[in-house]
Amino acid sequence: MRASKALMTALVLACAALFNSDGGAQSAGDPAATTPTADNAVLLTIFLKHDQSRPLNELNAQLERQGYYKAFPPAGVEVVSWYVMMGIGQVVTLRLPASRLREVNRILENTAWGAYRTEFYPTYDYMAVGLAAHEKAVQ
Repeated sequence: MRASKALMTALVLACAALFNSDGGAQSAGDPAATTPTADNAVLLTIFLKHDQSRPLNELNAQLERQGYYKAFPPAGVEVVSWYVMMGIGQVVTLRLPASRLREVNRILENTAWGAYRTEFYPTYDYMAVGLAAHEKAVQ
């Protein structure tokens, strides 16, 4: 499990370096740098594991005090899905440009920690590739 997290962390850092390198880098004020496109978008699945030792009303009050509901999700980040997983907490999948990954992480560090333990799983869209391989295999 630790090796998997280490690999995922390396992937995130590599993506961030790739998209934030000097070659063709975009300024933070450039709308193209803050809009997910086919060549810069990542999917980020976030597990928000609630503290089961405390009642839900306490957790929600803490999230409210910390500004979670105002800050998350940040404007311009697409929410692909947002589910409650009973016994776990919430599972949120976002689509965002890699350049905004740090912003999302910091929002959760500042507003969700204490009520939730967080796990992050960055991924990319593989559907077209997978379906094309399937179609080729069944022909």
